[in-house]
Amino acid sequence: MRLIVDILRDIIRTLWAHKLRSFLTMFGIAWGVGSLLLLVGLGEGFRSGNQRNFDEIGRDIMFAFPGRAPVVRGSQESGRWYKLTYNDYVDVSRASHVRAASPVLSRDDIRSVSEYTSGNGQVLGVEPQYHELRYTPLQYGRWLNVMDESQKRQVAVIGPEIVHTLFPGRPVIGNSILLNGVRFEVIGQLAPIGRGDNVGDNARIYVPYSVMAMYFPQKWADHRDALGAIAYQPRIREEHEIARQEVRAIIARNHGFDASDVDSFEEWDSIRTSETVGKIFTAMDMFLGFVGIVTLALGAIGVINIMLISVTERTREIGLRKALGATNHSILFHFFAEGALLTLASGMIGLLFAKLSTTLLSGLPAPRGFDPPRIVLSSAVIAISSLAISGIIAGLYPARKAALLEPVDALRHEA
Repeated sequence: MRLIVDILRDIIRTLWAHKLRSFLTMFGIAWGVGSLLLLVGLGEGFRSGNQRNFDEIGRDIMFAFPGRAPVVRGSQESGRWYKLTYNDYVDVSRASHVRAASPVLSRDDIRSVSEYTSGNGQVLGVEPQYHELRYTPLQYGRWLNVMDESQKRQVAVIGPEIVHTLFPGRPVIGNSILLNGVRFEVIGQLAPIGRGDNVGDNARIYVPYSVMAMYFPQKWADHRDALGAIAYQPRIREEHEIARQEVRAIIARNHGFDASDVDSFEEWDSIRTSETVGKIFTAMDMFLGFVGIVTLALGAIGVINIMLISVTERTREIGLRKALGATNHSILFHFFAEGALLTLASGMIGLLFAKLSTTLLSGLPAPRGFDPPRIVLSSAVIAISSLAISGIIAGLYPARKAALLEPVDALRHEA
């Protein structure tokens, strides 16, 4: 134990004697480690932010929209528009690989009025199961239920932006609003979704589909059972492609065109989009991993360089120690410990730099799609461990060179 303490003192004294050289070597390693951890933290913030955005859209939700089917395959100029109908929704909801579905009617031109003020917001007609498909968290009251739908009750669930507009500082649940002159009782208020300028999802009014179809059908449709979209969910996430092909086949059959013509469909698959974004993040992680390898390699080269210089400068000292009885093992351990200490201390400084940077960035407002950066524990452990291994490997060659010096040759060395 005494020997180890003496070696550590000697290492610190040597590093302090060459302050500038030691500082530059440690700065290079610490900057590389800190930058790597900060980049990974930013990437993880971006990943978690996008995942949160997907979660706020809905759990494994998919949409089918009205489209245009070409009369001549591959020629959109010869196409004809087709409109989704309630019958399409019924068939989709019965598909074997579809877990749940809901018809969607949407209008942006409906004026909403309360006894206090008026405004505009998107009005959606949906069935009760839409609450299970889309992320629509309730803050007060209740969601639409089966009785609301079957009895065509004129009830509404409104978003927080609508609350701020129509009921500023007033009670909401149990009050009424007029939608183009039709009275609706407010039965529920949604919790805020997202943050910042993301007010689209918060400025919505949900009413039973049957009531929406009766009073506010799609403006461009020539019949009341036309839909703006069909929202559906695959039976399990892994079957989303099978469910999509099944829904395509149903729509193509009902509207008389070839289901294999992909240009005939307007749709959105949140699962597929999420997987694509995941691949982008995987590529980003691979790139950052490559940057990390280069950083560690450069750090190892720096440690080898400074240790070789140290061995050369201290050749006479090594010869004197060996002449006084120092063993090859003690000389080897001394220079090996010096390289490892230099590397680990630099890595810990880099980790501290990354931690302070992420803490400062966390206090700044983050744009939509980003969460505050954070230090990923696994990345920090891998970086520090890899750096330690690099330092050990980098210190072995100079340490071995020092240990193998013959005392007589070392003492003859000119400083």
